[in-house]
Amino acid sequence: MTKQLRNPDRMKPKQAAKPARKQQATKQEKRAARRPQKDDAPARTSAPRAARPSRSSGKPTQDAVAGRNPVVEALRAGVPATELIIASRAEMDERMMEALRLAKNANLAIKEVARGVLDIMTGTTNHQGIGLVIKEFQYTNFDDLLNKAKNPALIIGMDGVTDPHNLGAIVRSASAFGADGVVIPERRNASMTGSAWKSSAGAAARMPISQVTNLVRSIEDAKKAGLFVVGLDADGQESLPQFSLAKDSIYVIVGSEGKGLSRLVREKCDVILSIPMNSEMESLNASVATAIVMHWIAAERAQ
Repeated sequence: MTKQLRNPDRMKPKQAAKPARKQQATKQEKRAARRPQKDDAPARTSAPRAARPSRSSGKPTQDAVAGRNPVVEALRAGVPATELIIASRAEMDERMMEALRLAKNANLAIKEVARGVLDIMTGTTNHQGIGLVIKEFQYTNFDDLLNKAKNPALIIGMDGVTDPHNLGAIVRSASAFGADGVVIPERRNASMTGSAWKSSAGAAARMPISQVTNLVRSIEDAKKAGLFVVGLDADGQESLPQFSLAKDSIYVIVGSEGKGLSRLVREKCDVILSIPMNSEMESLNASVATAIVMHWIAAERAQ
């Protein structure tokens, strides 16, 4: 006798229930599809304004000489330039008129720009309304510099002088005191940019400047040519009043204000020279110290 089941539906396989999340997601998609089209558009966002460039960023966009006297001096000396830039509504005086005349005679392009544009091009607001965009500096070959030096020769080298204003000031002093040339290394030293041109007040156009790949090698070449190598350092063993090589051909190397002479350069020097100072003063600016030594040498040679 067969026993009848009270609830035969229990023997039927159960159908898998649809996940609630999937049904809920489908409903959300349907609701989204029924929304007005304007709601589907992404919300408007205001793009942030680009920051305006600083009027005095300190990083010029052009290699330029700025200032009325430096520009006139550079034009007088025939500094290789590409164009003269004048600020709009700049006050005209004799120097501005001379700069315009010299630029026209040299067939240079003359442009008038807004003062803010000139600020950015020169990297300073102290341009006095005028700037001269210069070409890449043409350095003198070191061998040519040695061959053309007078007797006794005076050549100034730099070892780690990274401030272009110091470089320009040293070039200016070298020109004033009759040096035969200036030598700078390619690495870890300032080069002849517009800032150095301005600090030299046009003297860079009259002073041969050599850029060497290896300063130590230039020292060795100078010794072969008969020059004594004199290092200028605050810790020098010989004081300037006792310096006995002033009337000989010399190659003076000035070190950086922070570190002084590098080890290899110091080892190659024949003499390490120092300037006597009050004990309260740690050291002099590199350009000031170099000018003092050159003045002292010039005075000794004049005797």
